[in-house]
Amino acid sequence: MGDFHQNGTVTTLHNLRQRSPECLEQELIEFSAMRPLGLILPSLYSELHGEALPKILEEICKVPYLGTIVVGLDRANESEYANALNFFSSLPQDHTVLWNDGPRLRRLDEQLASANLSPKESGKGRNVWYCMGYMLAEGKTQAVAIHDCDIRTYSRELLARLIYPVANPNFKYKFCKGFYARVAEGKINGRVSRLLVTPLLRALEQTVGQMDYLTYMDSFRYPLAGEFSFQSDVLEDLRIPSDWGLEIGILSEMYRNYSRRRLCQTDIADVYDHKHQKLSAENDNQGLSRMSIDITKALFRKLATQGITFNSGSFRSIKATYYRIALDFVETYQNDAIMNGLNFDVHSEEKTVELFAENIMKAGQAFIDRPMERPFIPSWSRVLSAFPDFLKELAHAVNEDAKEFG
Repeated sequence: MGDFHQNGTVTTLHNLRQRSPECLEQELIEFSAMRPLGLILPSLYSELHGEALPKILEEICKVPYLGTIVVGLDRANESEYANALNFFSSLPQDHTVLWNDGPRLRRLDEQLASANLSPKESGKGRNVWYCMGYMLAEGKTQAVAIHDCDIRTYSRELLARLIYPVANPNFKYKFCKGFYARVAEGKINGRVSRLLVTPLLRALEQTVGQMDYLTYMDSFRYPLAGEFSFQSDVLEDLRIPSDWGLEIGILSEMYRNYSRRRLCQTDIADVYDHKHQKLSAENDNQGLSRMSIDITKALFRKLATQGITFNSGSFRSIKATYYRIALDFVETYQNDAIMNGLNFDVHSEEKTVELFAENIMKAGQAFIDRPMERPFIPSWSRVLSAFPDFLKELAHAVNEDAKEFG
């Protein structure tokens, strides 16, 4: 049974085990009659042949309240796109597959690039952004959930609990973040959240001072969770990072745009496991090493917009403070693991902390060297101010792809 404690400045909705998933779904069916519901699935083509996505699809096929599903397909050639259309054809809901690497969508992307409005790099952020654009173009939904396609422990209860807070017309939430315990196969996972984000937020509170933004960010129990849901009108003005700072960037955007009373987080799973990234200690352009740098830069950029001035001395202080706090956290997690009979490798954990400490300095130097860096993809409202018919053209291109290869 989950606890009922409210921490920080963001409402936490718990799973107190009093209601069955079927009961939640019955309510969601009723809500969907007033507030049509949708789902965005950002997917790599390779995930169609993985362990997780086929099982996810089986579960989603049983979901009775979804009206629209939009799949963003990355890294697929022509024949693979055709295979993907067949793969997702088992969905009984109205669904669409965006072929992000197809010639039609690439031409539209080049049109945006001519005005410096396109995503700067490929990846999940770009995929999600175009899926949001298609959702806006179709205009069929009023609340949308997003989750990854590599969740090995997926059940349709996860989706029900994720979308419920923004689907219930009696609730006032504009945004909901999912959270869960990252424990699987006898060990505690979630290294970047445990060993970077939380201790870094605490270190920033000590070095730059108490700030509402830092308190807000530290209120989220799993800030790097890839599962969230929105009211659809949020999507038009949302700026999404195109790098590994996606989740932190979205939380920052919601902080900027909405009162904390309109935001919440919800417990969506007892057990959660997905594809794990390698640490990539020897290459800071890959894996968790790259992720840690992008996330740290995202936090520095946001604090700079709050009036905080950084220099090399600032980053050295942040690194030293972070390092001490993170090592203390390693001991805390070790004790938690021992009490729960879980495996825990102290040496590996401390090596990870050492890498993240180095990457805080790298992120700080990158922040100083590239002050004009713009990691955020422009909002859809800005795109439409430059190209008023762009969403119509996007919907037409996606539908033409489906006609040609479906």
